[in-house]
Amino acid sequence: MSPGCGVLRVLMVRVGCWGWRVHRERLYRVMNRFLSHATNRIDSKGRVSVPSMFRSVLAVLDIRELYCFQDFVFPAISAGGPELLDRFERQISGEDPFSPQANQMSLLVHGGGVFMKLDQEGRLMVTDFIRDFTGIDTEVTFVGRADHFQLWAPHVFAEMQAAAREEHRLRGLRSG
Repeated sequence: MSPGCGVLRVLMVRVGCWGWRVHRERLYRVMNRFLSHATNRIDSKGRVSVPSMFRSVLAVLDIRELYCFQDFVFPAISAGGPELLDRFERQISGEDPFSPQANQMSLLVHGGGVFMKLDQEGRLMVTDFIRDFTGIDTEVTFVGRADHFQLWAPHVFAEMQAAAREEHRLRGLRSG
């Protein structure tokens, strides 16, 4: 454990790549990164349950409101806490505010972003903002991306992941 981070027999106190939780005097690791993927069906009211493993990370990081934006590369919606937007805004503020780069980034970050909240049961409304950009229809694949997660149309995610895996396999063959 790092200096300054201690665990009392009944208290949880560590921040970093892993959180710590004490339960009945046993130490458990609590992940605070979005990892893996899961597919859930959209209900008749247009809501989808965020996977429990992702809701756990949101709770550990105390994220109550999601900043969602249209991904810059993939046909996916990226979602994270307000600090994700803060990071983009720091990048924009480092540019000349009238430069094409700052304006383009603002178009992507501000013009392609919204704030959303989960309901009491951990569901997210699948709005036209999400559907139109991703092609999501009846199911959503949630994909962990370390400090944020993404919403994908399941078949598109499967195709993109297979293509990425094949590209890395071929790269490995060429370097060997």
